[in-house]
Amino acid sequence: MLSRITALPFFVLLMGAGAVAMLMPAVHGAATGQFVSGRVFFYGFVLFGILTVLIALATVNYAPRSAARSHLTTLLAAFTVLPIMLAVPFWVSVGRISFLDAWFEMVSSFTTTGATVFDAPWRLGTALHLWRAQVGWMGGFLVWVAALAILAPLNLGGFEVRAQPRRGGGAMVQIGRIADPSERLARFSARLAPIYLGLTVVLWLGLMLTGERAVVALIHAMAVLSTSGISATGGLFWAGSGFWGEFLILIFYVFALSRLTFSRGLAGEDRGGLWRDPEFRMGLALLVLVPAFLFLRHFFGAIDEQSLSGFRAAFEALWGGLFTVASFLTTTGFESRYWMGAADWSGLSTPGLVLIGLALTGGGIATTAGGVKLLRVYALFRHSQRELERLVHPHSVGGAGQEARSIRRQGAYVAWIFFMLFALSIVGVMVALSLTGVQFENSMVLAVAALSTTGPLAEIAAEDPISIAGIPDLAKTILAFAMVLGRLEALAIIALLNPHFWRN
Repeated sequence: MLSRITALPFFVLLMGAGAVAMLMPAVHGAATGQFVSGRVFFYGFVLFGILTVLIALATVNYAPRSAARSHLTTLLAAFTVLPIMLAVPFWVSVGRISFLDAWFEMVSSFTTTGATVFDAPWRLGTALHLWRAQVGWMGGFLVWVAALAILAPLNLGGFEVRAQPRRGGGAMVQIGRIADPSERLARFSARLAPIYLGLTVVLWLGLMLTGERAVVALIHAMAVLSTSGISATGGLFWAGSGFWGEFLILIFYVFALSRLTFSRGLAGEDRGGLWRDPEFRMGLALLVLVPAFLFLRHFFGAIDEQSLSGFRAAFEALWGGLFTVASFLTTTGFESRYWMGAADWSGLSTPGLVLIGLALTGGGIATTAGGVKLLRVYALFRHSQRELERLVHPHSVGGAGQEARSIRRQGAYVAWIFFMLFALSIVGVMVALSLTGVQFENSMVLAVAALSTTGPLAEIAAEDPISIAGIPDLAKTILAFAMVLGRLEALAIIALLNPHFWRN
């Protein structure tokens, strides 16, 4: 059975998964009286299911010259071409948007960005919100599998930071060369699928127990596990789960901080355990320091305004900061219902720049989170720490073992290269958006939101919420490709453009 699955091209398998996924909104639409949406998605399942079978029969014996190169190009096509298929039933169901807007929605969902052209979520039925969340959920699972099966053997996606240099030269060892990439895809998919599905079901049931409606709880559960931030209610403020729902979601954010929370042992990285993982520790440090800074800022602001109103207001301000910081650090983008209450308590405006910085930092490698990633930030931090030590003790020898020295040297080097590429990408997207007529401040926020895959930044980080529906179509196209760039990362795109990569 495994050999038959791996014989099919990767893109065909993704097409088949997308076609089968259309059954869920079809069944939900039929069960809730949304017959138009249900019928459209069922027709989409039939149409694209037949198309997938025909393509599979035509390409079942296709053998690419390089499986690794084929899968990397398929990832690029999956985030750009596959949303065309996913957008067709969505476009027909809505009926009052252009196909470009529908494609933008699907690219945003599949890259787990969560940006939307709909300023009012109630304009869409729950079946369409479910489809958006489901597409984002599938995109999150694809990121999980592709990171371990495709990017890790190529030393991309953040794995290049921990790559060990060869004894005979400076080239990085490429792990996982023995196993065929197709077999790795099938094996990792089979092992990660029960974990991903099980975590989603547990969170779904938990949110329902806290008072949330079943379909809204499922959408939010998918959005949290995939870090897409997609919501049928416009966020958690209007959700029925309340504080305990946010508390439960905060626990599940941990799966976006470190890959060892769900894939320990799958890639041979179980040494030391979770508590010794630098990404996890740095994530916890940020979750302590940043909310504490925000709380003290609001606390002293409340003293100046003489508006201290007791323990409850202080706790809500602390919790709102903690939850929102965790949400944007994992690039989910859910805002706590108590986030604005802290501003009302102190009279100070909410610092959108802090949220932008958190989204740029991002979560762990091989997780659904976007951004620069915590491991790269850790490598730069350790390199800076070592350089400061050498200023005080020029002849000292850095310890902590070979792996730590490698992260401080080669790891910091490639992390700095990626950081500069990320910064140049932000500048390039900003300039491109500005040329289409988008205001400078809005173009900066939208560029960061797209490249860090944190769509809700457009509504929260700017001085006034940015309406993506109001920007030109060319700007939407630029944002869509920026989301793909942020999801695949610049190093993977550069690898595709490398002539040596195509000659092998």
